[in-house]
Amino acid sequence: MAKSLGILVTSPQNMRHIMGVAKAAKAKGAKVKVFFTWLGVHLTKCNQFKELCDLVDDVAICVDSYKKAGYDPADIPPGLEPKKMATQAQHGDIIENYECYMTL
Repeated sequence: MAKSLGILVTSPQNMRHIMGVAKAAKAKGAKVKVFFTWLGVHLTKCNQFKELCDLVDDVAICVDSYKKAGYDPADIPPGLEPKKMATQAQHGDIIENYECYMTL
């Protein structure tokens, strides 16, 4: 397996750290996936969200958390593919297929 990092985002306060970790991991040649859930979905409205989508290999959002946060699932954040408005199976993908895992 190649170097890989999965990031589970549950807090709406960590975009600066997410970007920093993702940039560092990509600079080292790692594959990076970020999954937003719980209150972390609020970061999808941050100006840096599209930049993150362009930087890493994969980004997904828990659509149930997105709805519970008051967002319309039809309002797909810039930079995200509609099919990435997904379920917790995306979190499971990180657990199963990525060497390193962190929660922010």
